Amino acid sequence: MSHIEKKDVRPVSFRIVDLFAGPGGLDVAADVLGHQVTGIEWDKDACATRSAAGMDTFHGDVREYSAAHFPHAQVLTGGPPCQTFTVAGHGAGRRALDDVLRYIERLHTAVKTDEAEWDSISGVWREISEELKEKAAEAEKIKDEKREVEALRSVERKAIKKSLQEHGSSPEEIKGVLKALRASRERELENADLKHLIEEYSALGARLNDLKAELEKLGDERTGLVLQPLWWVIERSRRPGLEPYEAVVLEQVPAVMPVWEEYAKVLDTLGYRTKTQLMFTEAFGVPQTRKRAVLMARRGDTDIPEVVETHERYRPMAVPVGSSAAEQTDTLLWDTMEENPAGTPKAAWVSMEAALKKARNLAPHLPDRPAFTVVSNYGTGGDPGARGKRDHDVPSATITGKVSRNRLVHKGTDTDLSEFDRFTFAEAGVLQTFPVAYPWCGNDVPQQIGNAVPPRLALHVLRHVLEPELTGEEARARLEQAVADLEAWQPGEPVEVREHGQWEGHPLTGR
Repeated sequence: MSHIEKKDVRPVSFRIVDLFAGPGGLDVAADVLGHQVTGIEWDKDACATRSAAGMDTFHGDVREYSAAHFPHAQVLTGGPPCQTFTVAGHGAGRRALDDVLRYIERLHTAVKTDEAEWDSISGVWREISEELKEKAAEAEKIKDEKREVEALRSVERKAIKKSLQEHGSSPEEIKGVLKALRASRERELENADLKHLIEEYSALGARLNDLKAELEKLGDERTGLVLQPLWWVIERSRRPGLEPYEAVVLEQVPAVMPVWEEYAKVLDTLGYRTKTQLMFTEAFGVPQTRKRAVLMARRGDTDIPEVVETHERYRPMAVPVGSSAAEQTDTLLWDTMEENPAGTPKAAWVSMEAALKKARNLAPHLPDRPAFTVVSNYGTGGDPGARGKRDHDVPSATITGKVSRNRLVHKGTDTDLSEFDRFTFAEAGVLQTFPVAYPWCGNDVPQQIGNAVPPRLALHVLRHVLEPELTGEEARARLEQAVADLEAWQPGEPVEVREHGQWEGHPLTGR
């Protein structure tokens, strides 16, 4: 039986449609709160996990669907992919962000100017969609040429190597030439054929750089995906025959906060009260340091306050200059008497050790390791060789799609653990606050886990937005019970993933 079909005796229950739903981070949080969630997800591996978890799912590109397909959904949630806003080099990320902000302003102008004219508003969206399609089509042509140029460069590189070998160049000389081609340009080349090969190779390199610059100007096709949730809200608010969503919850990386702030202006015009908040996951009981930009919106006249932090933030102390390698780990400085706005003392952050120990109580098969240090797959401070480190008794660094590459070593050493020197999928999920019983399926599970919203953070946000009537002790009790339910959650019966057009009998489609 699907989670969407089960009956819940709890008094508060909303029907939620979750865009870019991933493996179900927000969905499992909504499930334990008693809400009914339908997710839309394009990645088949994430869909396999959702299916095994009993999470109601439509497979496909969000752009193939529309708000009108799910007229009975009361709440919209989602985390659109926004990697292009954070890319480095030549300001491509800034250009992508500026493009999106301009598109949002165009939509806002249409909404303000043509409040009752759906045809005019939808016309602006069609224009934007066509512009994005044209850019995507042009980008594909450039990508095709880029692949051709890269293939030709590979052929030229092999030809240069062969020519150098035939003319007696040493392995060291060949390596130098192939690394940067500086050696061949700095000396006189008597061999005309080799000189011609190198000139062709250099010309191809220049063309490749031009193509990369053109692609950056066009932007990534994912850039337009961040507009989808806004359009769904506009469609539900302005299209005749549809009712506005009662609430909206969106989250992404901090770089997307300017987008959410512009969203908020449009939602205000549409009759919502909004709040944007930069949330530190460890301040909500997640055993991991991670920042998320969150947009919360609710219909009506009641303002949305900030979500109150329940735990201390993790503040690593600076490591003294000249300290040993064993000391190059994060240590904590925090005030245990700090209180939240309600006057209640905050709990200490949750460490990796504490989270994994609690998970082992539910799943005894999980590894029981000695004190360990996590050595990150990533460098720090711009130095690829300076691997970040976190000891077992502090929160994890941000869980990414490369979590399976992190090494676990004996604390205070660089010696790998003799066994269990990597986190299992279940453990990585627990550090992301998924239930230990979450049924990870499909390929590239680490990427699924790293891309997901931490369910415990989602608990706080959903309860805050969807249950404003609960305050004080009632709200705390509700959260405590929800956290316990999340940790002990078990998957329902596997469900079949639907495809676009399979509307029959679905509770959100009304068909």
